[in-house]
Amino acid sequence: MPASTLPLPTRPGTPRRGSGRAGRGSGATLFVGLLVVTIGVGAWAWWQGSVGSVTIRPHCTGTADGGSAELDPEQAGNAAIIAGIASKRGLPARAASIGIATAMQESKLRNIDYGDRDSVGLFQQRPSQGWGTKKQLQDPVYATNAFYDVLSKIDGFATMPITDVAQKVQRSAFPSAYADHEPEARIIASGLSGYSPAGFTCELRTLTDLSEQKPDDSGLTERASAVDEASSKELGQRHAGVSASGKTLRYDTGTTRQAWAVAAWAVGRADGLDVVRVAVADQYWSRDESTKGWQKVDSDEALPTGRVRVQVG
Repeated sequence: MPASTLPLPTRPGTPRRGSGRAGRGSGATLFVGLLVVTIGVGAWAWWQGSVGSVTIRPHCTGTADGGSAELDPEQAGNAAIIAGIASKRGLPARAASIGIATAMQESKLRNIDYGDRDSVGLFQQRPSQGWGTKKQLQDPVYATNAFYDVLSKIDGFATMPITDVAQKVQRSAFPSAYADHEPEARIIASGLSGYSPAGFTCELRTLTDLSEQKPDDSGLTERASAVDEASSKELGQRHAGVSASGKTLRYDTGTTRQAWAVAAWAVGRADGLDVVRVAVADQYWSRDESTKGWQKVDSDEALPTGRVRVQVG
């Protein structure tokens, strides 16, 4: 046999070149497989929003009539303001649905400082059309009240198609677009208005870097005072009592629905106002356990009808 046909000698225990390449290929395949699995698990956790008791993606959810709608904390805070002011003004829940749907279409429920021509804010209102100054329209409370000022003057708005109502208020070039957001807006408004008890909740990260605050002469800490000021402007509700720590506010609303409206508002505004716990009726929401949503308390811990407790960090 010619020498050229003989196999090359190898050291004992040393793989041939071919088998060595195969080994490296198997390692690379394993790495890629693990990477794909890791990415897949991460994507699943992000889509779910949490893993166990750990919030991965802060978000808020409204549920009503078998449907659900999701917002991020910034959007939820603005939706809570819109629903709260409708309640403060004594407008029907339909007004909150219209307001939220309009802001979804105009700004994606974000208080932006830009828009078409001179449009700004949640509702993309224009200073040049008499809605107010740019600074005023960047205040969600002012902008929402300006929206309702016009809405409330439309006869029969509560029973009109949202496309007709929004067009009369906004004078939009694309009035049919508002209807696309009506189902989600109705779900969110139902929870925030108290018509769907426990129908609005948020999964938020635990607060870990807040400085300790002491109550001032009013008996409130600075953060509790901010909640009370916001509840007055956005809900027309002032606290009826405060804990010794100055961190927990008591609201006496009078009815179960109004109590749930205040409670849902507090959860919706929790991210911006550093709220850590809300209690109403026989349920509570805790920021540290927010992946569990609203939880039941023992019957002897249930609050009287119409009462709400809101605690800040």
